[in-house]
Amino acid sequence: MPTRHDIRNVAIVAHVDHGKTTIVDAMLKQAGAFAAHQQLDDRMMDSNDLEREKGITILAKNTAVKYHPKDGGAPITINIIDTPGHADFGGEVERGLSMVDAVVLLVDASEGPLPQTRFVLRKALQQRKPVILCINKTDRPDSRIDEVVNETYDLFLDLDADEDQIEFPIVYACGRDGIASLTKPEDGTVPADSENLEPFFSTILEHVPAPVYDEEAPLQAHVTNLDADNFLGRIALLRVEQGELRKGQTVAWIKRDGSISNVRITELMMTEALTRKPAEVAGPGDICAVAGIPEIMIGETLADPENPIALPLITVDEPAISMVIGTNTSPMVGRGGSGKGADAKAAVKDRKVTARQVKDRLDRELIGNVSLRVLDTERPDAWEVQGRGELALAILVEQMRREGFELTIGKPQVVTREVDGKVHEPVERMTIDVPEEHMGAVTQLMGVRKGRMDNMSNHGSGWVRMEFVVPSRGLIGFRTEFLTQTRGTGIGHSIHEGHEPWFGQLVTRNNGSLVADRAGAVTAFAMTNLQERGVLFTDPGTEVYEGMIVGENSRADDMDVNITKEKKLTNMRSSSADTFEAIVPPRKLSLEQSLEFCRDDECVEVTPEAVRIRKVVLDQKERSRTASRAKSAK
Repeated sequence: MPTRHDIRNVAIVAHVDHGKTTIVDAMLKQAGAFAAHQQLDDRMMDSNDLEREKGITILAKNTAVKYHPKDGGAPITINIIDTPGHADFGGEVERGLSMVDAVVLLVDASEGPLPQTRFVLRKALQQRKPVILCINKTDRPDSRIDEVVNETYDLFLDLDADEDQIEFPIVYACGRDGIASLTKPEDGTVPADSENLEPFFSTILEHVPAPVYDEEAPLQAHVTNLDADNFLGRIALLRVEQGELRKGQTVAWIKRDGSISNVRITELMMTEALTRKPAEVAGPGDICAVAGIPEIMIGETLADPENPIALPLITVDEPAISMVIGTNTSPMVGRGGSGKGADAKAAVKDRKVTARQVKDRLDRELIGNVSLRVLDTERPDAWEVQGRGELALAILVEQMRREGFELTIGKPQVVTREVDGKVHEPVERMTIDVPEEHMGAVTQLMGVRKGRMDNMSNHGSGWVRMEFVVPSRGLIGFRTEFLTQTRGTGIGHSIHEGHEPWFGQLVTRNNGSLVADRAGAVTAFAMTNLQERGVLFTDPGTEVYEGMIVGENSRADDMDVNITKEKKLTNMRSSSADTFEAIVPPRKLSLEQSLEFCRDDECVEVTPEAVRIRKVVLDQKERSRTASRAKSAK
């Protein structure tokens, strides 16, 4: 069959923070994708604000480099898909793999294969993609290259790879310095026999199969991603499998439901470095973008109008975590961070607080995010959103918050399923790296969460690696406590492992909440008296309302407190009037920490200025009646 030797399609897959985006930066620079005068940022592929802040890749993105072989042959286009390393964004990984013919598996020379390495590699092996192993960060002082290579071989065997897949080439690299070599360097050193990424490029050309096509086959192009443009509208990113796609051409659009309609390609673009440039034609194996089809969805096919043949739809793993997202129902809806002043009133018109606006935004998210599901609830102003993990859902809420939405978010729950008449819940494989002295604390934390230790290894460096199988429920709220117990030194990563029978009741939070019993502004006098009762979350001067949670109680039950109490003034001068007691700085909770902190009867209020935790039922008397009814029912 004919082969296109002028093109290669490859995805770079790895665990979070193993250096994918950094090595793509180096490839772009060395392939001459930028002019000498251009100002370049680090992690150019992480274009999203949240990606830059969190230091992780959230969206799969593609770039293309023109590589000029050293033997003087014709330039070869290498299309590179930079995929997320976090399993919560698995839908992005699956779409990225459907566009390429091979994968580069990037592994940290010190940390070795971690849970997300297993996740992305399993997906690649299932799709029968050839693998190139790249051991990155060889210059780390704690690198252990030989052991990491052996661990990777063990991982391949564990995932039932066949002989062809295990015979993979190995490249050793320091992505930050833009150097790669086929010769193993000493631990903790940069490869000495190379000055650039030339060995990496040549390995890709040698081991990534060139696209093969049938000259007689009709047009087939698979939609793998969506984008939007202010002028062109919705843009579909596709890989052309067979035939040719031309600007102005009329093609058959095969939808998810099987219906077919003819549409015209108004604009055709190809990626060069980080920009899309107009093109006239895209052939087999090309990754291109088309405009002119406003309702097109991921997984659909563009085909020949005379002979339309659909490609298989993209399938993703089932969701494991859900939470209810609804409109803001607190007394401070539509008001600024302090809730006071003309500025806060003026900002109301810019806020998105209605149920229709929230529903439209969730529907828009479904267009480009194939791993999310939105289900109706009993309430007309709230919806159940299901996703792969807590982080994926928190990222969605954070994006909506920055767009001006005001929301009420319920406590994250697990998505159960029934197997042979029994309820099964999702379980995770948790890999934890901690210093030896914190081993007992972590084992105790996992025991409370019904975690089962599967494996433990000690590399002799003072650190221990433990693997647990733990219900997904047990990991909601785990991360904050884990970092506290390990003094911030612990590293933990989890991955979905399947479903097991319901583990029974879990009690992961032992302390109750301090709940404001009236509306008003927080006073320093009240905080001074309350700080011995627990840890406070609010600053002096913050507006609160009845039912809002202002701190964590030191005991197991909730306590209603007056945090707005003022010091009574008299006309007598007190001898202690000029002494000030020190206020312990309040603990500021991020959005993720607030979601972790929630109990079943609590929810999170999210506004552009503030994240607050509150009771679902704000009225103190109503909560007391509900609690007494529950006790008498027992």
